[in-house]
Amino acid sequence: KKTEPRYEQRNFSREERSGALRLVVSPDGAEGSLTIGQDARLYAALFEDGDAARHELEKGRLGWLHVATGAVEVNGVALGPGDGAALRGTGGVELRGLGDAELVLWDVPA
Repeated sequence: KKTEPRYEQRNFSREERSGALRLVVSPDGAEGSLTIGQDARLYAALFEDGDAARHELEKGRLGWLHVATGAVEVNGVALGPGDGAALRGTGGVELRGLGDAELVLWDVPA
């Protein structure tokens, strides 16, 4: 977007990311997130066994989920450490922790 280079840094505490998708990067700095000069949103989460969250993908957007550690269930499909899932279409993405897990979710235009 022809913006000046910039740098931001922030610690998102374990509590902020526990059991929920925490917005950590967005184009407008929403919810105290870091800003990016792109139409992209990055969420981070730490799940324990049974923790659940839902993310709505708006029409015309895609998602990419990466499981850094542990295991999660994504719309009924189990994923383990290092696994990823491409998410397409409209509707919700259901996430559930299968033990301790750390994950990130990108929400970007199609």
